[in-house]
Amino acid sequence: MGWVLIALVVLLWGAVGPWTIVIVAGLLAVPRLRQRVPRPRVTRRGGLIAGAVVAAVAALVVVLPDGLLPIPGNGGLLVTPAYEGRQVAARPLESQQPPQHPWWAQSQAGRPGPLGDRPETDTAWYGRESCRSMQFASSGRLVAICEDRTGPLLRVLDPDSLRPLVTKRMPAARETDDVVEAEACSGLRFHLDNGDRAVVATTDGRIQAIATDDASGEPDLTVDQTWNLEKLLGRGDCVVQALTDWSGRIWWTSHLGRVGVLDTVAGGAKVIDLDEKITQPFAVDESGVFVATDTSLHRLVLDDRKVVTVSWRTEYDRGVEVKSGQLVRGTGSGPALVDDNLVALADNAEPRTRIVFHDRATGAEVCSSAVFDGGESAVETSLVSVGHGVVVTNDHGNGRASTVLGFTPTGGVARVDHERGACRVVWSSDVTAVAARPVVSWATGLVYTVTKKPSWWGVSAWYLTALDVRTGGHAFSVRTGTGALHRTLHSFVALGDDGAAYVGNRSGLVRVRDVQRDRD
Repeated sequence: MGWVLIALVVLLWGAVGPWTIVIVAGLLAVPRLRQRVPRPRVTRRGGLIAGAVVAAVAALVVVLPDGLLPIPGNGGLLVTPAYEGRQVAARPLESQQPPQHPWWAQSQAGRPGPLGDRPETDTAWYGRESCRSMQFASSGRLVAICEDRTGPLLRVLDPDSLRPLVTKRMPAARETDDVVEAEACSGLRFHLDNGDRAVVATTDGRIQAIATDDASGEPDLTVDQTWNLEKLLGRGDCVVQALTDWSGRIWWTSHLGRVGVLDTVAGGAKVIDLDEKITQPFAVDESGVFVATDTSLHRLVLDDRKVVTVSWRTEYDRGVEVKSGQLVRGTGSGPALVDDNLVALADNAEPRTRIVFHDRATGAEVCSSAVFDGGESAVETSLVSVGHGVVVTNDHGNGRASTVLGFTPTGGVARVDHERGACRVVWSSDVTAVAARPVVSWATGLVYTVTKKPSWWGVSAWYLTALDVRTGGHAFSVRTGTGALHRTLHSFVALGDDGAAYVGNRSGLVRVRDVQRDRD
């Protein structure tokens, strides 16, 4: 009888989630029902056996290879929809895709994503290891940087099984109580160059170019080149990000405001001190580098003497305080390059955040448009370029407490475009996107992001959601999991060549793909 009751409670938990506790407590409050429940008779032998079973299961989970088990859920499958919306047809965007950077791996803008045709979800559990930025190598393998309690790990993953093929432990996380410094100096940003090397800014003041396969094309992680920046960094400073420019040079930014460039061919390094803090990623185009500090947007170039020079500096409205959902006062987006030779930035204006477009050549403000409701707008996720505009996510209220059980933060996703010198909000959606950078597919005409739905049942249900990038209309949402282990932490949505969407969360990796497409 006892085992039957335990099985019923487990089934009830799987169906309705945390409310199981309330339901069981309410039933036990009825004397007649409470008397019918058999009291457990625990003997010493039984206790030892139970303890041994628990220990064996825990040990098995620890010793099993990462990615072999799915990410555990937290019930509530009956009271949260597994799928909402409908299958849609691909409507490729007519606007020209962003130009392919000659020194970077292939852009994912032209890749397809799921269309909602009976999508299925697969997950891979890496324990207490969150995965963030991800890119695909020319081999089709997924390259990702994940993070555990010790620090970053660079991984090459099988996109089909989601299991790591090879892992490299990167320099450990910095010891600091400053959450802003910890995030800026996390060593979790990288990009793949055109040789499938992961270019990583490490936590110990270096830039490493790491090959992701060997001479025979097998997965491998071997350091190909290293640049030590310790002499160029100030005391207590760190490298925030490194990017290869259109000439093959590597630019980098530091938390305390230094910007430098490495000539990877002729050798040598140049650096300039902006004396303003940097926490966000930067951008490069054919002619310069765009860096957002905690006060200003800069364009930097190499002059005729090969000296790093500030081409222009434009201050933005950094607001009066750190908004809910942000780490620092100021922009939380970093610059995004858009058509018409413009660069866009999200400021920190009150009461509503603005998306501001600047002329890339002069830094002059061309136009701006406020987004989301007054007093409930904040941006901490990078803007996503789409033709003449950007897709922006509202991060107001985002945090661990705001996503527990069935709670959700403020939410909202919008598209802002520039047209003939004016800005306008093309559309605004009230979906609650949570701590994940969306991706736009030019092939399907959809923008994919991670969302969370409010639940009176107290279930934390997470979804991959697709919106029409032209209208903001909801195409479909597919549940990727329930519970705290499925929460995203400043993750990226990535698209594979096979039309699958991948996203990292706080305990591993999730893949969503259409069943019908696989059969075809």
